[in-house]
Amino acid sequence: MMFPEEQPTTPMETHSTDNSKEAPSTASSATQAEVEALKQQLEEAKAQAQEYLAGWQRTMAEFDNYRKRVAAQEEQTRQRIRAEVLKTLLEIVDDMERALEDPNRPRRGKAREWAQGIELIYDKIRHLLQMQGVEPIPAEPGQPFDPFWHEAVGFVEDSPYEEGHIAEVVRKGYRVGDLVIRPALVKVAR
Repeated sequence: MMFPEEQPTTPMETHSTDNSKEAPSTASSATQAEVEALKQQLEEAKAQAQEYLAGWQRTMAEFDNYRKRVAAQEEQTRQRIRAEVLKTLLEIVDDMERALEDPNRPRRGKAREWAQGIELIYDKIRHLLQMQGVEPIPAEPGQPFDPFWHEAVGFVEDSPYEEGHIAEVVRKGYRVGDLVIRPALVKVAR
């Protein structure tokens, strides 16, 4: 006999009823495990992305430093080449100055015009050097000797100047800014 409260169940119903009771807890556990796994993967991906970003930033900084270093080296090379060309012109200026300071320099007639032409050429070369930023290095007798700007080629005994000061200028020196194209050749008082 059957009681009204009991109803026959089929195996199918029993199975589905049991699953419906267990499914939320099992599904909840599975979903929670998946979420945790995804969170861990996300953290690992974030850490890897941060590592890649830091590596990229280091590489960019190294490249920027390299680019600046190469640009500075190129500028130094240009300055050295420029200095060598200007140095050659300075030798011509020296020769022209000696010619123009000659006491036997022609003062009359056609020879005078020739000497004035040489002086014009000399002025043009000096103007060209000035446009390139070439300046004479200060070197006067009595001035302290500075090995950065001056090159000692000898000593003068019994000089009226203090020891370690320039006694005589043998050849003018020139510079462009702080770059010495040619140091002043001097004799130093001893």
